Amino acid sequence: MKVFAISDLHLSINNSKPMDIFGPVWDNYLDSIVEDWNKKVTDEDVVLLAGDLSWAMKLEDAVVDLEFLTKLKGKKVLLRGNHDYWWSTISKVRNVLPKNVYAIQNDCLEIGDYIFCGSRGWIVDESKRTDANDKKIFDRELIRLEMSLTQAKQKQTNGKKIICLMHYPPFDKNNQSTLFTDMIERFEIDTVVYGHLHGKISNVKEVLILNGVKYYLTSCDMVKNKLVEII
Repeated sequence: MKVFAISDLHLSINNSKPMDIFGPVWDNYLDSIVEDWNKKVTDEDVVLLAGDLSWAMKLEDAVVDLEFLTKLKGKKVLLRGNHDYWWSTISKVRNVLPKNVYAIQNDCLEIGDYIFCGSRGWIVDESKRTDANDKKIFDRELIRLEMSLTQAKQKQTNGKKIICLMHYPPFDKNNQSTLFTDMIERFEIDTVVYGHLHGKISNVKEVLILNGVKYYLTSCDMVKNKLVEII
């Protein structure tokens, strides 16, 4: 079993919201992703999708985007992103998930020899958290990450490997530690996938190693619309 990751697909199958307005890397990007997916993934593998799956505003409108995943091989593990407004309560989301599509929220998921956990995260740069609500969300995401990591650790037996998903990068703009990365290190996690970043960012790395932890960037446009092999 292999583990791959890709994020920020921004699907809009029912209500077309073209992504090519953001540059040529988005031209026919879904075709490129599907082609690469079919080359790499088998039904025994896992693909992690760390947020911003669909532009839909309501859960019922996101169903067709979720069903898009059923045409693709492997087991898919979803995490909420900042644009996933359709993601309501986790119970409602799980009730509409197609076969072999799973969602993580405040908990973890065990598949084979791996345990997947994580949380969306939030803006780590205090200067960009412009109001009290940003601080409230940041603090709540720390709690949610701790809940998920705690459950993962409790299930970790027989050498199972924990992989953490986040949507926002958990380190700061200078690739330095934050409260999120401190928590990840405290729980002795060595592999994290994240997305959210787009465009030209001078110091971004596809794989950042910070204090012994590997952080994999998986935003589809940043990885040339190809799945990143994690394990």
